Amino acid sequence: MEISEFFHHGFIQRALIAGCFIAALCSVLGTFLVLRRLSLIGDGLAHVTFGGVAVGLLFQACPFYVAVPIVMASALGILKLTDRARLYGDAAIGIVSSLGIAGGVLIASVAGGFNVDLFSYLFGNILAISAAEVWTSVVLCLCLIMAITLFYHELVAISFDEESARASGIKTGRINRVLVLLTALTVVLAMKVVGIMLVSSLLIIPSVTALQFSRGFRATIVISCLTGMISVIAGIIISFMLDLPSGATIVFLNFLIFITTFTSVRLLRKTPAPGT
Repeated sequence: MEISEFFHHGFIQRALIAGCFIAALCSVLGTFLVLRRLSLIGDGLAHVTFGGVAVGLLFQACPFYVAVPIVMASALGILKLTDRARLYGDAAIGIVSSLGIAGGVLIASVAGGFNVDLFSYLFGNILAISAAEVWTSVVLCLCLIMAITLFYHELVAISFDEESARASGIKTGRINRVLVLLTALTVVLAMKVVGIMLVSSLLIIPSVTALQFSRGFRATIVISCLTGMISVIAGIIISFMLDLPSGATIVFLNFLIFITTFTSVRLLRKTPAPGT
């Protein structure tokens, strides 16, 4: 098949549009999470998403709309546990994560076991995304990016030094809630791209790749977005051509870009400048 014919397929066009928007959103939000050392919250909320999807399939409702309020409530629950129960963030994430995955397994068992639908959510199948899902993804991505833009300066401030941000008058509690709620929505959106089990990689890997360059914050976000979008586009093409799982292919390419960047940057730093 020629590359020009490849892009004429409707399902490929839908996958590329939704994938690029979601990759850009994950990359932007992931930069804040990595700097806040909250990278694992994406993984924890992904496990909760598994429980939400299982509830949706049990009641024969759209899993996306069922999972959104459950994951958002869980994200706020992580903050409450951290503040009220005096737990470290990773401990709170671990508690909510284990409850989410255990609840999903129990509900799936009651519903008659794992089925094809549940596995498609677990490991992603962006090539099967519908037109309605594309529009939902694009609209929500734009809304979330607008929210990030609106709270950009506050998010940057708490990402680098939360104590100083609080002292300067920023309501850090409110901004933390905004951050985890944005993460919750992003995780649910991204499950169709790479699947529930791999969604945290789309939040983390592009961001840590961009941070290897040690540029300014805005440049880091741009590089992170480009990395995420390139991996999604290339992953969709390769997975279709070679009949591979799209989600796993995207994650593998993300990691390949990271390890290449990491190695190249380290080698360049070790190379002595001319004349020294």
